[in-house]
Amino acid sequence: MSKYEIMYIMRPTLDDAAKTELMETLANVITSNGGTISNVDDWGLKEFAYRIEDMTKGYYVVLNVEADATCVAEFDRRSRINHDVVRHMIVNLDKQ
Repeated sequence: MSKYEIMYIMRPTLDDAAKTELMETLANVITSNGGTISNVDDWGLKEFAYRIEDMTKGYYVVLNVEADATCVAEFDRRSRINHDVVRHMIVNLDKQ
């Protein structure tokens, strides 16, 4: 299992309940596929450097994860199809 840092940005229009539900859903993708989450860093609402889909702000979350490649691939797949996730990035910390 490798160590990863996962950052994702949620739509700023989500209410607190929807944000919490989405964060739990995405964390569950990791844990249900055999990965572990060592840290969740909630950065909150931040301004974008440029417009994304006509938005100027987004809600940032950073996860430190230990998982295998199939677990991370499933997280990537689910993040891509979820309309409330504006952007996401996965960095393998073992390869740096």
